[in-house]
Amino acid sequence: ALNEGGSGRTDKPLEEGGRVVVQTIHVGEKTPVNYRIEATNPGGHSSTPVKENAIYELADAVARIRDFDFPLMLNDTTRAYFSKAGAARSDAMGKAMVAIAANPADSQAEALLNTDRAFHSMLRTTCVATLLDGGHANNALPQRAGANINCRIFPGASAEDVLKTLETVIADPKMTVVRTDNRGPDAKAPPLNPAIIGPAEKLVAKYYPGVPMVPVMSTGATDGVFLSAVGIPSYGPPGFFGNPDGNGVHGLNERVSIQSVFTGRDLLTELVTAYAF
Repeated sequence: ALNEGGSGRTDKPLEEGGRVVVQTIHVGEKTPVNYRIEATNPGGHSSTPVKENAIYELADAVARIRDFDFPLMLNDTTRAYFSKAGAARSDAMGKAMVAIAANPADSQAEALLNTDRAFHSMLRTTCVATLLDGGHANNALPQRAGANINCRIFPGASAEDVLKTLETVIADPKMTVVRTDNRGPDAKAPPLNPAIIGPAEKLVAKYYPGVPMVPVMSTGATDGVFLSAVGIPSYGPPGFFGNPDGNGVHGLNERVSIQSVFTGRDLLTELVTAYAF
């Protein structure tokens, strides 16, 4: 099935003299899972404070999660992405991309890649605090404080293992960690099927001469996981492109260039025809 997620990227906006430097085909994604971490205390009057405070305990737990990185992981898609996209660059980041694809234990390459938020996320499961709540009155010690921890789980890792890791990282038996949602099946990495990849590569070469097309694993989430769960792999075709700033995706200023729309439309039309016949 054809999905969202494939695209391209410029080195800077076209109006500033930029050009498309890479096209991607979406091959797999992470599994989004939310957890609630919560601290509870007896409470009391704020005029007689104690060290045991639900808000302090929550703050300590959130700080530990902030400072923790899940271990590096690669699959066929991300290994191909870093190898091919890195080879198309001439800077230190490109060399680090190629190095990590060849040797995931290369700590120097990983350290440099971790300075790029997108690469850091593609290399591992990530968890981040997104919502906070706590206390019930200005003059009372908090009896409860909690946070939502939004995790994006690398294919092959389980939500239960991530929960156990969060418990270990927080290292406070008084706090609870509970999964709060179940969006559906876990994400699975589709195969790099030549029958899918080949036609897309040919059309990228036609519409974007000299621009490499590489497979990419989305760090977000799509409905493709529901198709994969019943044996229908999904792929996000290339064709469109955006700027390094993300074009305001999901924001009130989300935008796309006219050239991207029309070139992407033409490439996608030919690609669907190629797959059909």
